[in-house]
Amino acid sequence: MIMINSTQVSYFTFGAYFDIGLFKYLLFLIIMCFYALIVCANVLLIVVICKNRSLHEPMYLFLCSLFVNELYVSTGLFPFLLVQILSDIHTVSAPFCFLQIFCVYTYGSIQFFNVSIMSYDRYLAICYPLQYNTHMTFTKVTVLIALTWSFPFIGDAVVISLSAPLQLCGNIIDKVYCNNYSVVKLACFDTRVNNIYGLICTCILVFGPLSVIIYTYVKILKVCYSGSKQTRQKAVSTCTPHLASLLNFSFGGFFEIIQSRFDMNSVPMMLRIFLSLYFLTCQPIFNPLMYGLQMSKIRSLCKSLIFG
Repeated sequence: MIMINSTQVSYFTFGAYFDIGLFKYLLFLIIMCFYALIVCANVLLIVVICKNRSLHEPMYLFLCSLFVNELYVSTGLFPFLLVQILSDIHTVSAPFCFLQIFCVYTYGSIQFFNVSIMSYDRYLAICYPLQYNTHMTFTKVTVLIALTWSFPFIGDAVVISLSAPLQLCGNIIDKVYCNNYSVVKLACFDTRVNNIYGLICTCILVFGPLSVIIYTYVKILKVCYSGSKQTRQKAVSTCTPHLASLLNFSFGGFFEIIQSRFDMNSVPMMLRIFLSLYFLTCQPIFNPLMYGLQMSKIRSLCKSLIFG
């Protein structure tokens, strides 16, 4: 690998792209359709929730935050992928690369925090139905959503500030988009501070929300087993989309972490690319369809908005 100083690294090259000939135009159309579906579905649900006062409840406001986050990451990823697919030279400027890293990392953190406060909301609604409106006030909802967005932005801004000044001994990233750990691995010198901070951030941003999710669902299960049939039906109807979303996101996130931290050269390149994109593409498609189809109130309002 060619030795280069940090002042000379003005761009990064993606090593995961390979020549697929005319199939790149088919891939371009597929990715374009995915992007259009994500934008239309998420925008539709955001408009429905914002427009109808009957949906100005904590559960739907948390969903709105979830859909905004999915639009955020899709805009940070898909236009870039579309350009790279059609391009013969797969490079990106260093500033844009770090901007994309920030976008991807904050998306993952916000998603996990959002899912945890949604589980907390379901916990209050099922375990303390009579006190729900007292516990989940509009002020509390606003504070929770603000923390969900602000904390990841601050934490991941520090990640970027530690990675950007590193002196690098190469500029090839073995992925189809920018990844912080891939950049840190190119560093010429000790990255102990980056690794320690990354570990602390992972513990806070993953195990913090995860502990909330586990605690709330243990409590919900206890109420379901000891409660009436009506209570169990309410729990199943409101928690099924949330659990499905959580499992889908966790599945994609798990494989993304495995790919970043361990040697995956024995795994076929196409599979690695698919798993990387699964983490960032399936959730923005999965959530609007899951919540839009599962929740009858949203489903009926979407129909009335589309068909008049």
